[in-house]
Amino acid sequence: MAAVGRHPVMEGRFCHRRAELVYDDAGEGPLAVYAHGGLVSQAVEDRMGLFDWVPVLDGGRRLVRYDARGHGRSTGEPVDTDYTYSSLADDLLGLLGHLGATEPVDAMGASMGCGTVLHAAVRAPDRFSRLVLLIPPTAWSTRQAYARANRASADIIEREGMDAWLAARRKQPRPAVVADVPAFPPTPAERVLPSLLRGLALSDLPPLSAIATLRRPALILAWADDPGHPLSTAETLAHSLPHADLCVARTRADIRTWGDRIAEHLARRRPGSRPGHRQHIA
Repeated sequence: MAAVGRHPVMEGRFCHRRAELVYDDAGEGPLAVYAHGGLVSQAVEDRMGLFDWVPVLDGGRRLVRYDARGHGRSTGEPVDTDYTYSSLADDLLGLLGHLGATEPVDAMGASMGCGTVLHAAVRAPDRFSRLVLLIPPTAWSTRQAYARANRASADIIEREGMDAWLAARRKQPRPAVVADVPAFPPTPAERVLPSLLRGLALSDLPPLSAIATLRRPALILAWADDPGHPLSTAETLAHSLPHADLCVARTRADIRTWGDRIAEHLARRRPGSRPGHRQHIA
């Protein structure tokens, strides 16, 4: 049996819309769910060593992290629309139903997972208590260039194979804040990857008018100098969400504080008691 810190991890599975989704369940207390970024998985993120979940579990939370459709241990079909943020939000809401969540839950998501969480929260705000939005992705005005690149990548994979795409990808510079983090191959299978990329190309964060209606306390954790996760998205979210704190990491040491920051955010009492509070930490 795996463990996170002193907390044993149990594996669970549930079927939803032509896929079997696999999740890790650890700890006891109020439920918090986490959705990872695109192309990786829970196991890969753990091997990358970026995010520390021990403070969340030690803070008295039950933490469920799942492999998104088509990623890691979860299955998926080569259907473009299965991988839009809106469709992935369906999976997250399905997971909450499978887990029997009757009270609002804390929801956390990184990059693609951030889009998943925001779409789910806009659609069903009463299902959520607090939000943690890690490395928000390109959105709105910056999304078009990302979408074009994703469609081109899907074409390359279908025309030349995944190895050719990976070779080109390795030549691209990485953000300095994570330059020393080990790189791993994508977890989606080659038959699914083009559809995943096209699904993400079809995606965007919800309209700002919808985001402004989310009165749940939100912690936004961003890092600097990453065109795929520009600070403009994080800053726009911080200004649009009624109750948001923004923290910007510029070094790996800054990122290592995120586990404690998340645990502190989830432990705060009286959600929504500090309207308009925002904090930008460099």
